[in-house]
Amino acid sequence: MNLQNVQEIRDRARKNLENGAVTPNYEGDVQTTVQLLNEVLATEIVCTLRYKFSYIMADGLQSPGVKEEFLEHAREEEEHADQVAERIQELGGSPDYNPATLLQRSHAEYIEGKTLVEMIKGNLVSERIAIESYRDLIRYFADRDPTTRRLLESILAKEEEHASELSSLIHHYSIHAVKEHEKGEAVG
Repeated sequence: MNLQNVQEIRDRARKNLENGAVTPNYEGDVQTTVQLLNEVLATEIVCTLRYKFSYIMADGLQSPGVKEEFLEHAREEEEHADQVAERIQELGGSPDYNPATLLQRSHAEYIEGKTLVEMIKGNLVSERIAIESYRDLIRYFADRDPTTRRLLESILAKEEEHASELSSLIHHYSIHAVKEHEKGEAVG
């Protein structure tokens, strides 16, 4: 970078101050980025609500640890939503919290399980949807918007952690169910 380029950067920085963080060398399309991030925001809100439902409704002798896992995941999903909303604002957009269109924009579905295992499986399905969606978005943003890409990469890492934990819980409850079934056959 020579002195002339630095001066050009300084001159451009003084123009269009209302654009905040979006400078002339932003390679993405701001409107598209905001739209995609509002879909991410909706997904994170739906996941937060589903985890909170699961936390409240999880019941039984085996559920205390699972309840706490659901609550921790709900808090982390809410944190993701806040981070995404802040990024939308940084780009000059407005986070869309409209509940009337939340499910239409969300990649994840809102499905309430009736049993503890159904809740775990439903949350795992939503995590897997989020993982696949975020990987696609990370590839899309690549060099166009490295800040958004890094944000999504950090969220993706947490979603993968959630999926791993939920998968372990399903495995645990499957083994527990087989043992209970075997006990019942031995007694009968």
